[in-house]
Amino acid sequence: MAGVLEGVRVLDFGRYIAGPFCGTMLGDLGAEVIRIEKLDGSEDRWVTPVVEGGEGAMFLQMGRNKLGLTLNPMKPAGREIVKKLIAVSDVVIANLPYETLQEMGIDYESISAINSRIILATTSCFGSEGPYATRVGFDTIGQAMSGAMFLSGDGKVPTRMNAPYVDFGTALLNTVGVLAALMDRAKSGKGQKVETALLRTAVNITNGHLIEQAMLNLNRIATLNRGFTAGPSDSYKCQDGWIYAMTIGQPLFVRWCKLMGDESLLKDPRFKDDLARGDNGEALSAIMQKWCDARTVKQALAELEANRIPAGPVYTPQQALDDPHIQQANFMHGMDYPGAAKPVPILQEPVRLSRTPLSIRRRAPQLGEHTNQILEELGYDAAAIKKLRADRVV
Repeated sequence: MAGVLEGVRVLDFGRYIAGPFCGTMLGDLGAEVIRIEKLDGSEDRWVTPVVEGGEGAMFLQMGRNKLGLTLNPMKPAGREIVKKLIAVSDVVIANLPYETLQEMGIDYESISAINSRIILATTSCFGSEGPYATRVGFDTIGQAMSGAMFLSGDGKVPTRMNAPYVDFGTALLNTVGVLAALMDRAKSGKGQKVETALLRTAVNITNGHLIEQAMLNLNRIATLNRGFTAGPSDSYKCQDGWIYAMTIGQPLFVRWCKLMGDESLLKDPRFKDDLARGDNGEALSAIMQKWCDARTVKQALAELEANRIPAGPVYTPQQALDDPHIQQANFMHGMDYPGAAKPVPILQEPVRLSRTPLSIRRRAPQLGEHTNQILEELGYDAAAIKKLRADRVV
């Protein structure tokens, strides 16, 4: 079944996550995505190598549903290839500094002069305006500067989230922007620039905390895994592992008190509402921890589920892979890759559409795997391609 973006061509000059995962999502939706890399491979291809060829875990995830082209756009012949590609494409993705976009000839002014319908999705750490506009950065810089790191950890050492949520959040916002720009183009016939920034994404995610600070000046500090504005919401150690349980709102708190066998807690002024329970969460967590001390993870989760209190096990990565729901609900797509000892588990569908589902149609490309194919489609013959290779243009 064709995806909703069938017929849309995307040029992915991205690196790491914020740009490339936007291309991945567009590819999952049916677009033809061409990943354009340095001749020796872009840095993100080799991060956390997991197969014989050296390709990394992140690249295998980001590279699905993409064709692979190696290209040096700094050379005149390479710049000419870029122009030919721009002329027959719909979207350019490039999470690169603005100066680099200009040097490569893929800034919006340059590409829109070639193709007025083109859409540029560009990402930086800080955005194109403000005193930090020319600074570079990664996901964790957004975590640090948004307040998220300060509010995480033990209150003594600010703690980052190891999973790069700012990068992925930015990629998803890029995808929303590109889809909106495609919808507008269908009416106006004109392309536009879609701009995201890691710090904007991070501030969007912490915006509620920032509003609270601006309005109430509470100057909160980190409380490890304990919730700020409800309770008990915390991680708890059982006899054979850890769980996380969340009690938010009065109905859930009533059920939790009954489960704990102490309904007198409902009359305790320290726990009169969510905010009070958050302020006094340490006392509630102590009660819950004592309850968990006498139970295994399985026993605790079964009783919490029977009382409709949200909870889940704290998994290692291997336990996540082995979880029966993740397996039986077909979360993962086993993807073969040259040099891989076994199928690579790639998330099947980040979002599910009932009539026009997303799909994984091809594995991540090997370095330059489709270079000849793409150049031939642009009109280059075998002799011309041979010369481009000899000149280290492709």
